[in-house]
Amino acid sequence: MDTGIATDGGDIEGDISRLDMLKALERKVLWHAMWTIHNANHLRDSRDHLKVGGHQASCASVATLMTALYFDVLRPQDRVAVKPHASPVFHAIQYMMGRQSRDALERFRAFGGAQSYPSRTKDSDEVDFSTGSVGLGVAMTLFASMVQDYVQLHNLVQDPDVTAQGLGRMISIVGDAELDEGNIYEAMLEGWKYDVRNLWWIIDYNRQSLDGVVSDGLFRKIQEFFKTVDWQVVTLKYGKKLQRQFARTGGDVLEKWIDDCPNDLYSALTFKGQSGELGVWRERLKVDLRGVAGIKDILEDHDDRALHQLMTNLAGQDMEAVLEAFHAVQDDAPRCFIAYTVKGYGTPLAGHKDNHAGLMTPDQMARFQAEHGIAEGREWELFEQAGISAERMRKYVQGVAFNAPGSRVHSAPKVELPDALKLRTSKTMATQQAFGAILHELSRGNSALASRIVTTSPDVTVSTNLGPWVNQRGIFSLDVRNDVFRDEEVASAQKWLRHGGGQHLELGIAESNLFILLGALGLSGPLFGTRLLPVGTLYDPFIQRGLDSLNYACYQGARFMVVATPSGITLAPEGGAHQSISTPLIGLGQPGLVSFEPAYVDELAAIMRWGFEYMQADDGGAVYLRLSTRALEQPQRTLTEAQTADLLAGAYWQIEPAEGAELALVYSGAVVPEVLQAHAELAEDVPGLGLLAVTSGDRLYHDWQRRLRGRNGAGPGSSHVERLLSRLAPGASLVTVQDGHPAALSWIGSATGRRLYPLGVASFGQSGDIPDLYRHYGIDAAAIVDMAATACLEAARG
Repeated sequence: MDTGIATDGGDIEGDISRLDMLKALERKVLWHAMWTIHNANHLRDSRDHLKVGGHQASCASVATLMTALYFDVLRPQDRVAVKPHASPVFHAIQYMMGRQSRDALERFRAFGGAQSYPSRTKDSDEVDFSTGSVGLGVAMTLFASMVQDYVQLHNLVQDPDVTAQGLGRMISIVGDAELDEGNIYEAMLEGWKYDVRNLWWIIDYNRQSLDGVVSDGLFRKIQEFFKTVDWQVVTLKYGKKLQRQFARTGGDVLEKWIDDCPNDLYSALTFKGQSGELGVWRERLKVDLRGVAGIKDILEDHDDRALHQLMTNLAGQDMEAVLEAFHAVQDDAPRCFIAYTVKGYGTPLAGHKDNHAGLMTPDQMARFQAEHGIAEGREWELFEQAGISAERMRKYVQGVAFNAPGSRVHSAPKVELPDALKLRTSKTMATQQAFGAILHELSRGNSALASRIVTTSPDVTVSTNLGPWVNQRGIFSLDVRNDVFRDEEVASAQKWLRHGGGQHLELGIAESNLFILLGALGLSGPLFGTRLLPVGTLYDPFIQRGLDSLNYACYQGARFMVVATPSGITLAPEGGAHQSISTPLIGLGQPGLVSFEPAYVDELAAIMRWGFEYMQADDGGAVYLRLSTRALEQPQRTLTEAQTADLLAGAYWQIEPAEGAELALVYSGAVVPEVLQAHAELAEDVPGLGLLAVTSGDRLYHDWQRRLRGRNGAGPGSSHVERLLSRLAPGASLVTVQDGHPAALSWIGSATGRRLYPLGVASFGQSGDIPDLYRHYGIDAAAIVDMAATACLEAARG
C-alpha cells in the first residue's frame, strides 16, 4: 500500500535529517505537554483549591509515538483516538501545528480551555474521537473502520476531494491498562467477523496502571489474542542503542537479563536511575552478570548517565525504531503495535509505581526546564531551544501531510425526508410492530431516506421487527454470501443475503458493540463526508448493560436512533430479568439523547419522521424510542397539525379537560387501555376530567427547564407543559401513570405547582400476564381510580 509518505531518513534541508527534525519535535512536544500541566497545577490561580491533575507520566510515555504519527506518518484522512491521559500531548501537537491556541493550553482543564480528555464536542482542535472512559475509544476506531468500508462499498461519497484521498487508517493509541476493559475483546470478535481492515492499535506498553505495575508476561496474552482474530502483531521492544549492544559479545546475555527482569524491578531501577542515583544499573548488572564475557566492556563504555539511557532505550521511545515499524506497513491488514515504553520517560517521574497521578514539584520542573534550556518567560514559545532553528521547524511542520490547510471535519449534505412516513395500520397494533412496518414501507422504495438508513442489532433483529427491512435490503458484508436455507429450499420468513450493498449490520449479543457502532455510524458525516441515518434495536432492559457506551456515543455528538423494545412489565411472561423499570429515567437524564414513549402508531410515525430530521439538525442529537409489543386498539383519527406539533413537543390532550377542571390523568406509553378505563369510570364523578398523553417526558422537561431559566427569550409559565395544564384549575391535582419508574413523570407537579400522585413500577418485575402484573404493581384501572379518589379527598380537605 502506497502511503504517500517519505520513509527515508535523509536530509530535509541542508544538514538536517528527517530523523533529527522529528527528535527535535519530540523534545518540544514533551516540553509543551509537561509545561501545560505544570501551569494548570502550580501557576494558574485556583479559586476552589482542587487538584487539577493532567497525568504527566502517561503523557511522557507516548510523546515519541505521537510525534512520529502526527509529524510524519498520518495523512488527513487518517483518524485517531488518543488515549485519554495523553490529552496534553495531543493539544501540544495541535498547538505546534497552529491548530490550537496558547490561551486554550493556559486554560487546560479550566472552563473554555483544552479538555482534560480529548473531546470532539468541547475541544476546538478537531478531535477525531472523544476518549475518557477507557477502552471505548479503542473500540470506536474498529467500528469506524467498518463504517468507512460501508460508505465506500455503497458509493456514497460524492465529494471528489474526499474520494481522491483514498481510505484512511483508523488508529488508536492505547494505554496498556485499557486492555483490562472487556468491551475491547467484544469489539475485536465483531471485527473478525467483518474482516476489519485499515486499523492500527498502538499499545503504550509501559507496564504500569493507575495503582501499580502490570503483571509480567501480559504482552504474551495480548499477542495470542490478537493473532487469534487474525491481526498482525508488531512488537517494538528495544531501541537502536540496545540493539547495537546486543550485537556485541555478551549482548545476548544482556538482552536475556532485560527480558527476564520483572516489570516492578525494571520500573524501580528506572526511577532510581532517572533520579540520578549513581551506579544503580551498573551495580545490579555487575552482580547478576558476573563472569559473562563482554559485559565488562559494555559497562566500561558507558558512564552512569549513558548506561541509564541505554538500559531505558525501549523501542516505543526510540524515534528511529518507531518510524521503521510504522513505515514497514504495506497492506491494510489490522495491526497491533506493542510499543514498550517507560511511563514518565524523560521526566523525574519515570518508572515510579505511583507516578500515574503524580506531578512534578516546582523544584523538579525548574530542573526539567533547565535541562530543556528554556528561559523564564519563554515557556510557551513554539520551537524554543530544540536544537534546530525555530524557522526550520516551523517550515517543516507547515509542510507535514497531516497538517494540510483546511478542516478535516467534513460537512455532509442533509438527507431529504418525505412529508410523512407511510404506515399500513390495522385496528389493533403494537408500536414495535408499527416500527417494523414503517421501515418495511421505506425498504420497498428508493427514496433518499431509505438509501441512507442503516440498521443494526445485537442478535435481536427478528424479535425487534427489523426482519422485513433486512429481507428487502440485505446484510452488509465485504463478501457475498447467499442464504443457505433459501438455496436449500427450506422454508423461512428470513431472506438474509449478505453483500457489500446490504444495509443492516448484524451484531453478536453485545450491547456495548451496538452503541459504539451506532456512534461510529452517526459520525459518518464529519468523518467520511457522507451522512448516514443509523437505527439500532435492542430489548429495553439491556440499555443499562450498554449504558457506558451509549453515554460515550452521545458525548461524541453522534446522531442515531435507538429503538428499545419490548419494555416494562408489559412484557409480562418474560419475567423480571427482561422487564425494564428505570429506562425512562435514563431517557430523561441522558445528554445528547431525546427520548419518546408513544402509545399509538400514528404518534410513532410522526415521531420517527421528526427523529430523522432531528438527527440531521445543527442543534440535534440522538433519539431513543421506548416501544412495546402490546397490541392496542388504535384510535380512528387523523392527527391535526396542532396535535402533531403538541405530541412532538412532548404531550397533547387526548381528552380535553373542561376549563378549571380539578383533576387530570397523565400517562405515557402502553398503559393507555387502563387509563382510558379509569377515565370512563371517573368521568361521571369528576366533571371535565382531562386525559393528557405524554409522548416525551424528556422533551417536556427540558423545554420547561430552558424557559424557566429564560434561555429561549421566555420565562416561567411559557413552557409547553405549563401551557397545556393552564386549562386546569390552579390547584388541580394530577395522577400520573407509566409502565416504568414513577419518578419519570413526577416532576410535572413541581413544574406546574400542582399536587401530583404518581403511579408506576419501582421494584423488579416477575412473570405473569398483564392483568396480574398491572394489578400487583399498582398501574391497573382500579389503582388509577383509587389514586384519583385519594387526590379528590385530599383536595377537598384542603
